[in-house]
Amino acid sequence: MKFRSSKRAAAVQYPIRDIVVEAKKVAAQGKKIYYLNIGDPLAYDFRTPRHLWDAVNAHQKEGECYSPSEGIPEAREAIAADYRKKGIETEAKNVMIGNGLSELIWFAMGAVADPGESVLLPRPTYPLYVSACDYLYIKPAFYNLAEENNWEPDVEGIRRKITERTKAISIVNPNNPCGSNYSRQTLEEIAGIANEHDLVILADEIYDMQLLKKKKHTQMASLAKDLPVLSMNGLSKNFFATGFRVGWIAANKFLAENSDLMDSILRLGRARLCSVHPFQYAVKPALEGPMDFLEENLKKIRERQEFSHKRLNEIEGISCVEPEASFYAFPKIELKIRSDKEFVMELLRETGVCVVFGEGFGQKDGTHHFRIVALPSVEILGEAFDQLEGFIKKHYK
Repeated sequence: MKFRSSKRAAAVQYPIRDIVVEAKKVAAQGKKIYYLNIGDPLAYDFRTPRHLWDAVNAHQKEGECYSPSEGIPEAREAIAADYRKKGIETEAKNVMIGNGLSELIWFAMGAVADPGESVLLPRPTYPLYVSACDYLYIKPAFYNLAEENNWEPDVEGIRRKITERTKAISIVNPNNPCGSNYSRQTLEEIAGIANEHDLVILADEIYDMQLLKKKKHTQMASLAKDLPVLSMNGLSKNFFATGFRVGWIAANKFLAENSDLMDSILRLGRARLCSVHPFQYAVKPALEGPMDFLEENLKKIRERQEFSHKRLNEIEGISCVEPEASFYAFPKIELKIRSDKEFVMELLRETGVCVVFGEGFGQKDGTHHFRIVALPSVEILGEAFDQLEGFIKKHYK
């Protein structure tokens, strides 16, 4: 090859989407594909609430031009007010709206660490954090989530991983891919470690309203008022508006007063002009409007998660911790396999069941997993799990 890409670009991978390439090849052969890989409710039988579309359509003229790079004022004010309701001290001037939370993760990672410095990431983790580290030449260090403890972070593991080059701790709660909702005690212990070592906390809480149990969700910044916290959220998951591509990041009062981090993130935002303008008008009605759609959708997700948890644990060689939030689960493969990537690829090619291999998220050494999304109907999930069980019986007696 005469012209090669840069090393940093070549290093970036995104297994959640990458496996779709193989799924399309299998589908082209006429095989039915069971898509249990993409966490997009709108690809199934969920719809974006009507009042969000009404808000977008009502502002067509205003939305035709560039918006302010940091986001429209009414949306930033609504986000700041919503955070204050959750016990987080912040102001609209310390809020930025992005093209989905994905864009803002890149901005945040690039702002908190220089090349060669380190950010602590959970393992398993959302793969975009690793991709950002690879591209920005940041050194990721991983702390385990304890499968035997409902996928809660191993707090002592966090402490052991901190070095003089560590700049931040990433918290993904509720967690993708595990579906866990961390306890308040765990979060308080993590806050204590961050305080002890002067670390920034990156709190990705984009599933904070998708709770399946009675256990409440605790906002990290509500516990860490004397710590620098960047809180991140958006419309995609809680408000079933993935295609709107509206996410946001907010600095708590302590970070805003003791750091130039938010200034740097805002400056990065100016360099890309703005996020998509029309859909920003959905933020205020989303945060302040009717929420009846949420319970209706959670009822479906809860039913599908409960079915998936029960059915997966019935399959010999598979075990699954019951999810507490979101529509993900991270089953463990308790079979003699060489790699879960190989297992998942063979499963896809033979049965059409498309899940994401655990290696793509990272996992505790010596373990094998895959991630599912419990978004298809119970009927489709049942067919997929039957295929999985038949595959295991055939190849792993």
